Amino acid sequence: MLSEREHQEYLALRIIAQSVSPVGSGYLSREMRKMGQVVSEATAGRILNRLDHGGYTAKVGFQGRTLTDTGSAYFKNLDVRKTRLDQGEEFFSVLHNQTKERLIDILVARKAIERELARLAAENATPEEIKEMWAIQRAQFEKAARPDGAAEQDVLFHRAIARAARNPVLESAIEMIRQDGQLTPVFEYIRRTVHSVISYDHAQVIRSIENHNPDLAEQAMVRHIENLISDVKKYWTKINKA
Repeated sequence: MLSEREHQEYLALRIIAQSVSPVGSGYLSREMRKMGQVVSEATAGRILNRLDHGGYTAKVGFQGRTLTDTGSAYFKNLDVRKTRLDQGEEFFSVLHNQTKERLIDILVARKAIERELARLAAENATPEEIKEMWAIQRAQFEKAARPDGAAEQDVLFHRAIARAARNPVLESAIEMIRQDGQLTPVFEYIRRTVHSVISYDHAQVIRSIENHNPDLAEQAMVRHIENLISDVKKYWTKINKA
C-alpha cells in the first residue's frame, strides 16, 4: 500500500485537482475528513507546505494552492500505483478465500461443457473464426512472460470457441460458470506459480478445430482442463509445504 505520507499527498492532490478554485488548509482539512483521513487544519497546512517544497503545488496569493504540471504528473503516478496496489490486495483476498475443492469443482463443470463446445466448434467454425483463435493464442504466448500475464487472452480464447460452436444454450451455460471474472487471474497465478504453460494446450485445441476433427478437439479440450486441475492440485501441495 501507499505509505501514510504518500496517501496524504494523494488525497490532497486529488482534492486540489478537483477544485475549481485554489485550496487552503481549512478546506483541505474538511475535504480530507470526508474521505476518512482525519487531519487538523495545522496538519493540512504542513501537507500543503510539503507539496509546495516538492514543486507539486503553487501558491495563489492568500487564496490557497493550485496544481502544477509536476504535481499533476505526480498525482497520476500515485493514482496508478494506488489502483494497482488495491487490485493486488483484492486479487490475493479472492485467492485466499478459495479452496482447492471449489476451484476443482468449477473446472470439472467447465470440462463437461467445454468438451462439447470444442466438438461443435470443430464442426462449425469458419476460417475467420479459426484465424481469430490463432491471433488470440499468439497474443497469449507473447504476453505469458509479462507481469500482467495473459488472463484476458484466456477469456477471449474460450469465448471464441463458444461462439464458433453455434449453440447459444451451451454458450450461456459456460458464461455462467465463468462469470466470476476474478477467477481467471487466480487460475493464471496458479499456473505461473507451478510453471505451467497454457498456450500449448490452446494451440492443440485450435489445430483440431482447424482440421474439423470433433473427436480430437474434444480430447484436446479435456486434456487442457485436466491440466488445469492438475495445476490446482500442484499449487495446493506447494503452498502447504511452504
